[in-house]
Amino acid sequence: MAAGDGKCRGQHEVKCGGARLQRSLLALPTLLLLLFLNSFLLMLLPRVDAHADPQPEDWLLVSDESGMDGELDSYSTKEPKCDRKIVSSENGVTRGEIEAPELVNPEKHGRHCTFTFVAGPGERVRIQFHRFSLRGTPPECSHEYLDMYTEIKDPKNVDLLNTPFGGRYCGPIGPRLRISLYSTIIISFYTDLVNTTSDLFLASYEFINGSKYIVGDPVPDTLCEYVIHSDLKKNGQFMTPTYPGIYPKNISCYYKFIGRLGQRIRLEFRDFDLFYGGSHCPFDQAKMFDGPDHISSPLIGTYCGQQRNLVIFSTNNTLLLTFTTIDRTADSQNRGFMGIFNFSESYVKLDFIGKEDSEHIRGTECDQRILSKKETTGTVYSPNYPFPYLPNVVCRYFIYGLQDSQNLERVKLQFFDRFDIPAELKDGKNCSDGYLRIYLKGQETENAYDQPDDEFCGKTLPKTVVSSGPRLVMVFSSGKYQGGRFKAVYKFETEYMIPGTASPDGQCVFTYYSSSRKSGTFNSPRHPSNYPSNTTCEYTFQSNPEEQVRLIFDQFMVHSEKDNVTYGNHCQEDWVEIYNVYKPQGAKMERERLNGRYCGLSAPGPTESERDAVGLRVVLRTDDENVKSGFLADYKFIKKQKTLFKDCGCNISNAEYGIIHSPHWPQKYDGPDRSGGAFSCNWFIHVRPYHKILLWFQFFSVEGNPAERGCPAAVVRVWPDLDKVPIELCGEKLSNEAAVIISKSSLMRVSFLTADRAVGSKGFEGIWTEIQDSPKCEQFLCSENNFCISKNLRCNGVPNCGIGDNSDEKNCVKDTEVNVLMLVGVGLGISSVLLIVMCIWCHRKRVRRREDGALPHHVHVCERGARFASVDSVGHSG
Repeated sequence: MAAGDGKCRGQHEVKCGGARLQRSLLALPTLLLLLFLNSFLLMLLPRVDAHADPQPEDWLLVSDESGMDGELDSYSTKEPKCDRKIVSSENGVTRGEIEAPELVNPEKHGRHCTFTFVAGPGERVRIQFHRFSLRGTPPECSHEYLDMYTEIKDPKNVDLLNTPFGGRYCGPIGPRLRISLYSTIIISFYTDLVNTTSDLFLASYEFINGSKYIVGDPVPDTLCEYVIHSDLKKNGQFMTPTYPGIYPKNISCYYKFIGRLGQRIRLEFRDFDLFYGGSHCPFDQAKMFDGPDHISSPLIGTYCGQQRNLVIFSTNNTLLLTFTTIDRTADSQNRGFMGIFNFSESYVKLDFIGKEDSEHIRGTECDQRILSKKETTGTVYSPNYPFPYLPNVVCRYFIYGLQDSQNLERVKLQFFDRFDIPAELKDGKNCSDGYLRIYLKGQETENAYDQPDDEFCGKTLPKTVVSSGPRLVMVFSSGKYQGGRFKAVYKFETEYMIPGTASPDGQCVFTYYSSSRKSGTFNSPRHPSNYPSNTTCEYTFQSNPEEQVRLIFDQFMVHSEKDNVTYGNHCQEDWVEIYNVYKPQGAKMERERLNGRYCGLSAPGPTESERDAVGLRVVLRTDDENVKSGFLADYKFIKKQKTLFKDCGCNISNAEYGIIHSPHWPQKYDGPDRSGGAFSCNWFIHVRPYHKILLWFQFFSVEGNPAERGCPAAVVRVWPDLDKVPIELCGEKLSNEAAVIISKSSLMRVSFLTADRAVGSKGFEGIWTEIQDSPKCEQFLCSENNFCISKNLRCNGVPNCGIGDNSDEKNCVKDTEVNVLMLVGVGLGISSVLLIVMCIWCHRKRVRRREDGALPHHVHVCERGARFASVDSVGHSG
């Protein structure tokens, strides 16, 4: 019932029924006429030529659009029909545009519109979208999307369910350029939205010539396998099956190039764009083999991603290129590749490359690789040597030394015999045409070929060059002129990465001259990387006669199986030794004296050459097993002081004992003073013959830790034997064993040195004592340590018997100490008492005389007494 008929209810039902009957009778003649015309048309339809052009209102096009005057058809309003089929014909339109159908879909039914493009024989279909804005939302693309099918083999028997799917698109990003793999492309548009307008998408189509995809002779029953013979085609173009459109998934193609004997093949890729799945190209890939097949022929390389300036040369007259893609779910978005090939006899002959020590780099015209076999030598030549090289040739020489955990080399290159590369002055540059460029710093790893270290041309022999590391690269460009030739000898030398003047024979021997530089650094080979095994390195520091050299170790880690707490006793694997070097006047040979051996983490303490030495020598020795990072140290040539005892210390003799201590004791010894100097103290102790020296430290606190880092900032050295290696001491506290040292003779030396980086600490106090070196003790025998010391040292208030033994200070009777002030006080006291006694006596005398009779008061008491004494004496005598 129509909406307007909703009022016919109840008593009006008969009237409404009558009105309907009347209208039906009026429409009956029209219906009969339509049925007659339909029957008539059905009778005529079989007689219509099957090849006649369909009418626009059918909307299932099976022919070209040549009769449409170049305008797009309007879409039918009939719901089921919005498909189009465009077929290339010999005289038809070869290109055009399509846009989205205009649909009204109030019921929101799902509507499918299919665009079918069929190319003629030898043609392909090319589709390019210019506008795309579908209202579906990726990745599901519900409600509205567009599907692509570009791999349809038979347009007469289309089964889209079993046809490789070319991708589903919606939103603002449409399909990229597509070219059919065969002759047909189908685009399926789906929508269930109410309104569809033509501005949803716009695409152009074109039927193109497909002959360019036939690269050579097709291999029967294959999709894209070709054999290219130089006899039939000496140069041409090759490309992936649908270039520049998106290439298909799950295909395998190969291109086999076969030339005549003496020819080489050159492939130059003008465009290369494959899906990149990683450096080893596990997904889509192109492979090139230096030969006719992929089984026995060497692989030149595997390529994917985007490649620029990719040029491949065969070594001989055959080359195989394969192209493989995988069947993955993700849409393809890559173009593939396109390039040109050329067969030629004029490419560089490779016989100038040495067979024993050099190898041609496959895929290049004349590049070669030379790898060291450990300190080997060889010769490199210009192309076509000994004949003149040809113009327009570029050859690269990659000369690589060893670089691994055990080896590091550098390359030395020396030209000889003849050098002839024509020089042409242009824009202030002599080598504007042909040149030989040298790269010494590994610039080729970053393709920095515009930054050579040297560039040579002309006829003058170039200077000898040495690489900064294990790589040296030569790039020779002959330019447009034919020139002469050149050759050079290369030598691989071990690269130690050590500053200093290296030995000319390439050994690990370095010399540091005071006349060249007053201070600097030196290090173990390749520090901070691990030093190599089975290596011996020498570092010699030669000072001027008025100088000494000082060494400070900043970092130290040398392999050792045991901790080197006692410096030298346990260094059996790798070690560092320091020697004083002497050369007496008139002597031809040097003489060395070992100052210490170090390993583990125990860095040497600050070291100064002796005043009569000509310098210091450091030696690093490593075995054939484990390695460490080695060391980094500073050296400095300093002026000799006028006296040996610069800061502290002295020459001690004619004494039975003494006390030595660090500067400023009992205060802390300081770090370097404002002038940047450091402490250098020496004590030389001499005792009587047939005696030894006992030294023990009753207090010790010197910065450092022998087990964990050694004594790099400050050190106390003790020479119990002046001809042997000293003992090095540092740390917060010494063990009882380390704190007691006995000389081997009547001489002992003690030194205290600090580095510029010392921060200061409490310091030390040591007691030395002369002890008798005989089995029978005629002096005082210490009860605990059994040392025989002078009996004069008993009860002197100093523990001369050593650590833990105080027997020399026991049972002592202390004498009364006499003091001058005390004597003065006692004297004054006695005088005062006597004066008081005399006064009392005189007073009593006076009283007594008063009793007997008064005397004249002008007579002195003492004087009167004297008179009295004389009188008495006279009277008694009478």
